[in-house]
Amino acid sequence: MNELEKIQHTKSFIDKLANGINPLDDKPVADSDIINNVSISRCLFYASDIMRRIIENGGIKPIKKALKLPFSISQKQLSSFPYSEDALCISEITRIINSFIDTDTMRSLSYSDITKWLLQIDALCEEPNPQGKTVKLPTETGRQLGLSFERRTGMYGEYFVVLYNKNAQAFIIDNFDAILSLKNQN
Repeated sequence: MNELEKIQHTKSFIDKLANGINPLDDKPVADSDIINNVSISRCLFYASDIMRRIIENGGIKPIKKALKLPFSISQKQLSSFPYSEDALCISEITRIINSFIDTDTMRSLSYSDITKWLLQIDALCEEPNPQGKTVKLPTETGRQLGLSFERRTGMYGEYFVVLYNKNAQAFIIDNFDAILSLKNQN
């Protein structure tokens, strides 16, 4: 039995119940049976009508997600970036930038969009860590721009986090067109 046939079969049961008929033996139920309660009967007729519309529509159609616009941000929006005196990680910088756009209608910026650009301009490099995984660390150029790193310990062990001081935050915002240009090439 396919999905549409299952819906039709279910609708026939609901129709019988709504009319006070036992769908298993097609015999009328007693007037005192709860299925003959007016409120329940009305709900069953309503459910039956919904199923009728689904059947007429050819079944349940998956809901299509609305296509989102590509990420874009104006210079005016970027100019309101709240530079922090404390060094921030790249995910926090990205979260702040994404807070300026409507993420329901537009794709978000990914922190990897920024780190790819920083790798390209040699502000970050990729190095293997003691566990053999690749980590991104500031280069000498990156350190001069205001990037630093810390070793941290989490529930999965030690890891590195790159931090961006106020100068590095400004560098990212000042060069945002170049970041978007690289993002749009991919």
